[in-house]
Amino acid sequence: MTTTQYIRTGCFLAAAAAVMIWSCNTGSSAKTPAATISTAPELLKVDTSTIPKDKYGEMVRYGRELMLNTAYYIGPEGINGRYLGNKMNCTNCHQDGGTKAFSFNLMLSHQEYPQYRAREGKVLTLAERINNCVTRPHNGKPLPLDSKEMVAFLAYLRWINSFVPKDKPHQGSHNLAVKLPDTAADPEKGKTLYQEHCARCHGKDGEGQLAGVTYTYPPLWGPNGYQPGSSMHRVIKQAQWLKANMPYDKASWNKPFLTDEEALDIAAFVNNDSIHARPDVKNYDYPHVAEKAIDYDKGPFADTFSARQHKYGPFRPVISYWEQNGMKASY
Repeated sequence: MTTTQYIRTGCFLAAAAAVMIWSCNTGSSAKTPAATISTAPELLKVDTSTIPKDKYGEMVRYGRELMLNTAYYIGPEGINGRYLGNKMNCTNCHQDGGTKAFSFNLMLSHQEYPQYRAREGKVLTLAERINNCVTRPHNGKPLPLDSKEMVAFLAYLRWINSFVPKDKPHQGSHNLAVKLPDTAADPEKGKTLYQEHCARCHGKDGEGQLAGVTYTYPPLWGPNGYQPGSSMHRVIKQAQWLKANMPYDKASWNKPFLTDEEALDIAAFVNNDSIHARPDVKNYDYPHVAEKAIDYDKGPFADTFSARQHKYGPFRPVISYWEQNGMKASY
């Protein structure tokens, strides 16, 4: 079997290996899509034919292969090492090898690191950030910093960054924003929506569709899913991803299929830990509580709200509290 047979952008998570995640259905013809975003600027495009034909280019190509076929190369049955704890691929959340707009896009990462990360409470290098993805969404062990795989990831991220204009902003470097309602996200409504739009790809029990050494569509929970502490485990963060990308055959960034509330409800269901088991979390991070993302549901908290409200909302009162107390709410 050739490696290209493993290339899949994933249907969901984001991941969550991601992530991550995640709904795939043809949907009902009676379904009214969410409001179309009026502006449609040209998005960045990556031309793989321009990868240099030299030693550096070889590493770029391998880095791209690692993004698309992560489990094949470094998964539990990887041909070049066994670092991942599950069989998901980076592109399940960072779609199109990290180049798809509004899909945990990675094209700015090379120029944005080192950067301070509130989750770790310190400045991280880009290599350390890559290993965060290996250890969290992929539930694995860190790549050696001088390994061929780490160097290839870094070379690829540098190369895709070369397509980013340096004199003007570009669309799609962050996920789409969602309007936060005055009510909490509802896991029960999310369950109904999941069965309608997501289950045919990701399975009734979120198990995904396994095809050999990797998944055609990744699992969304269970022992082979992403662990708590992953970005996709946060309801707002996952809803932003869902809005632009799912269902994969109906949604686009400028014409979402799910409403904001539907995306939040699905994310609430997928991340409902009371009914969905996940791998053991290694730690819950955020050493400085005043920097903790408001949709991160593990205490202690810098406010008076419950863990349930931090997980499902309503989030507006939390944001107001933070602002009134001179703190910056992140999510």
